[in-house]
Amino acid sequence: MVNKEIADIFHAIADILEIQGENAFRVRAYRRASQLLENTPENAAELLVAGKHLPGIGHDLAQKILEFSRTGSLGDYEKLKHAVPAGLLDIVRIPGVGPKRTKLFYDKLGIADIAALEQAAHNHRLRALAGIKDKTEEHILEGIALIRQGSGRILLAEADEIAAEIRQELSLVPGVRESAVAGSVRRRRETVHDIDILVAAARPPAVIDALPRLRACAEIIAQGPTKISLRTHRGFPVDIRVVVPECFGAALVYFTGSPAHNVRLRELAKRRGLKINEYGVFAEGREQPLAAASEEAVYQAVDLPWIAPELREDQGEMEQAAAGNLPRLITAADIRADTHVHSQWSDGRQSIRAMAQALQARGCEYMVIADHSQSLGIARGLKPDDLRRQMDEIRQLNKQLKNFRILCGAEVDITAGGNLDFEDTVLRELDVVLAAVHSGFRQPQEQLTQRIVHALEHPYVDILVHPTGRLLGERAGYALDFERILSAARRTHTALEINASPKRLDLDGAHCRLAKQAGVKLVIGTDSHDTAQCAHMELGVGIARRGGLEAADVLNCLPCEQFLQKLRT
Repeated sequence: MVNKEIADIFHAIADILEIQGENAFRVRAYRRASQLLENTPENAAELLVAGKHLPGIGHDLAQKILEFSRTGSLGDYEKLKHAVPAGLLDIVRIPGVGPKRTKLFYDKLGIADIAALEQAAHNHRLRALAGIKDKTEEHILEGIALIRQGSGRILLAEADEIAAEIRQELSLVPGVRESAVAGSVRRRRETVHDIDILVAAARPPAVIDALPRLRACAEIIAQGPTKISLRTHRGFPVDIRVVVPECFGAALVYFTGSPAHNVRLRELAKRRGLKINEYGVFAEGREQPLAAASEEAVYQAVDLPWIAPELREDQGEMEQAAAGNLPRLITAADIRADTHVHSQWSDGRQSIRAMAQALQARGCEYMVIADHSQSLGIARGLKPDDLRRQMDEIRQLNKQLKNFRILCGAEVDITAGGNLDFEDTVLRELDVVLAAVHSGFRQPQEQLTQRIVHALEHPYVDILVHPTGRLLGERAGYALDFERILSAARRTHTALEINASPKRLDLDGAHCRLAKQAGVKLVIGTDSHDTAQCAHMELGVGIARRGGLEAADVLNCLPCEQFLQKLRT
């Protein structure tokens, strides 16, 4: 998390410098360093202390990383924050605005916070500025609504990192027997408002007293004998509850939720003359619980099998459990391949060989290299000759690698008219064709839906990737008739992707459920641009589990030849 915190600070510094009109090279240096830190799995400060050089990080930025590591703050950043109105940094984060427009609005209209920007957009004052049209005002208002909708929430991947660090520290606290993540993080919600951690200890008050000394703790919000609420250094709330081991299972059920699932569970208990709460399952008039130590025992007490946390949303899981029809949910161990991997040939940061070795080390048997097609210039999209040279490299690598296969693929743009960015003579040479929308996001629903349907009907398209186009907290999904997309995918035997990139997680659990009901197959791809991002497969698996998917529903749970056969039929 230290890397992430410094990366966020460097990104904010770049925003401030750009608002101030500073040198573009300096701005780019901070942005590049921010991106590099986000994609560095090792602790950057520890690497620097050990005398190792971080590519792209010069002496000045390295000293700033070390300063933050030592002190928890950065002096230059604290000074810069006071150089511009604080509200400008909020405006910068609105989708479609950015530093240049933030500066324009401030310089020309004196707009210094989101409320003022919203009012100006409603009053059509923005369109008086150069480059701002009526549609731009509409998009800014949509962006403000999106920001407010996600206010105070963080991505699941970030919550996982915070929770893992805290649990690691908790394991060293005297008296702690075990801990578990609960709440929406355990249910694998795409974004979360806070983190719930449950701890088992024989003497809860003694453990609680030790928790303010956790490295992650910047502020104590509230503290009692069995619960502490703290705020991390990045301002994120964490609730830690400590219970005796004898009721750990009941507490884990209760604090995992969801609230709607817990209500149904209590109703079941009540019909059986029982009471269920965070301390256990109790018969009327009895102080000792019938079940409390394990989740399995709690569910068994109301005649149900254990229900996976990802399903606990009162979306039919109780009825499935009662009927013995719970799905055998997919697990990370079922995944045999990553079907969406980028390399240095386009906008990836590492070689095909490095990506293959990283995935093989994670237990994969094959992968699909899916670099961008020619029209996506910003991502250094490949022209046909480049793609053929890449295929030659892949063939050579496949001769050298043992027990691993690289499939030749491409992430091919769907044009505004629904055509593909490569001619059929190129597409037929690929093992896998992944189709994607990267432009024209704001086309009317009918036009955008028909555009995608037309692409799905192309005989060489195998997979539709990041199907709704959403970016969590930044961009809502396209306006699509999803039922028509499902119908076309089923008719054309095209798979839909669960994109496991933390900012996408697209499809979501609800869409996965609809796809399964429609008989549409899915794949899970990480959209990795470096080896560290290969770990995001587990996020995609979590989304698949929320959608009730089994291994049979996900094509990259198949061996390579069967995977290819399924794509071709």
